[in-house]
Amino acid sequence: MKIGIVGTGNIGASLARKLSAAGHEVRVANSRGADGVRQFADEIGAQAVDVRGAVEGAEVIILSIPLPAIQALPADLFDSVAADAIVVDTGNYYPDMRDPHILEIDEGMPESVWVSRQIGHPVIKAFNNVLAYTLAELGQPQGTPGRLAVAVAGDDLRSREIVMELVNQTGFDPVDAGSLAESWRQQPSTPAYCCDYDADAMRKALAAAAPGIAPRIRDRLPEVFASLGPNPTHADIVAANRATNIVAGKPAS
Repeated sequence: MKIGIVGTGNIGASLARKLSAAGHEVRVANSRGADGVRQFADEIGAQAVDVRGAVEGAEVIILSIPLPAIQALPADLFDSVAADAIVVDTGNYYPDMRDPHILEIDEGMPESVWVSRQIGHPVIKAFNNVLAYTLAELGQPQGTPGRLAVAVAGDDLRSREIVMELVNQTGFDPVDAGSLAESWRQQPSTPAYCCDYDADAMRKALAAAAPGIAPRIRDRLPEVFASLGPNPTHADIVAANRATNIVAGKPAS
């Protein structure tokens, strides 16, 4: 497939590397223009482009940038994108810690619903509820016992199924998380968020999410992670997420 990736941070770069290795025609872009991403693109066998080059003619467009950067994209960027092109949002909202406040999200709008409205195109939510280390290092072949899972939410069944197959190709079991309106269940500090669960545990965690609780947990994260010390291991971070991403006082399990 022709895949354009906007953003080459930890998640975007890992996806570009893995999807290029899987045989897809990958184009990568970031805020520094084609020259700013050329060395990385050459390293992984992808094409370096600007953001317009990433979306032009792409069958799948992956937005792996913070939410404020969504607002900074050219206003007409998606005007010529095909109606059946799939846009994947991997982002997460961290007000005060990284992002300015976005009123609609603070009032309860699911993050990727907000993204869809910003760009004027349907969105699939995926790859947001997995840690960067997990995505880069812990993928396994299909059928491996205990293979870790990634949630995928969106309104179009065809698009959701295609993205679920891309999840599989990156080394994870895809879990159908339902409609985009339900994608709040995989947002930061929900039971399904960045806990390194297999598919069965992921489904239970998605079902365990309760409205309104996760933002309060998310806002306590600086003190939670400060308690882990200056150099927490991946296992430390996963354990902290599992312990704090709670519903009604009980860890999701």
